[in-house]
Amino acid sequence: MTSESNLAANTLADPPGPQVWQDIGVVCPFDMALDHELWRWMPEGVNLIFTRTPYYDQAVGLGMAEEISDHGEIQDAVRSMASIRPAVVTYACTSGSFVHGVAGARNLSTAMLAAGAPIAVTTSEGLLLALDALGVTRVAVATPYLAELTDRLTLFLGQGGKSVVSHEGLGLDRDIWKVPYSVTCDLIRQADRTDAEAVFVSCTNLPTYDLIVHMERELGKPVITANQVTAWSALRLIGRGAVGSEQALLQTVRS
Repeated sequence: MTSESNLAANTLADPPGPQVWQDIGVVCPFDMALDHELWRWMPEGVNLIFTRTPYYDQAVGLGMAEEISDHGEIQDAVRSMASIRPAVVTYACTSGSFVHGVAGARNLSTAMLAAGAPIAVTTSEGLLLALDALGVTRVAVATPYLAELTDRLTLFLGQGGKSVVSHEGLGLDRDIWKVPYSVTCDLIRQADRTDAEAVFVSCTNLPTYDLIVHMERELGKPVITANQVTAWSALRLIGRGAVGSEQALLQTVRS
């Protein structure tokens, strides 16, 4: 057998691929520390492309929320992903998208569309979509925020046609991603009321994935979180379902 024959006999078939992915562009604030959490909701074949807005040297509060909602900076972040051509772009920040009310959240999405996003959504818009999908009008709110931000969130929800029956906050202005699950679970318990149809846990920088089902079983109602609605709404807009075993939002939408 010639060397050419030996080579042909030993040649393996080339691997198929690369896989075709659907890309989700994620614009998030400079202090976002939980990229890994959003990945946990992603189904096979979906890729996340993260980019961040500029750094601001200040504590988490109303002033910072207003700074990070700057249209020009968010548009620059969207343009930085233009060559990748994401299928949808989400602004992954709760306070930055609710700080100027429902109109402000919609204006942010409009600004992202103007910068080249084919489809756009913000975390706070995703929250209203999720509450509507669950048929929820009365909600309890749990946040890690200072009171000024928690109050602004309740105003946003009111503008969105939702009644906030109670709200509790941790009063934090930094290091939110370091909050233990046990603290967040207690916060949810404190926020919950009998007449609340669901509990919303705010802030995309607060870890929540592993506590959702745990608290839903304990309270007997949906517990939805900022990162969950961010992932769910972006996926929904491209016709995909989020991964999250037994999470009420995901199960309700599938049924």
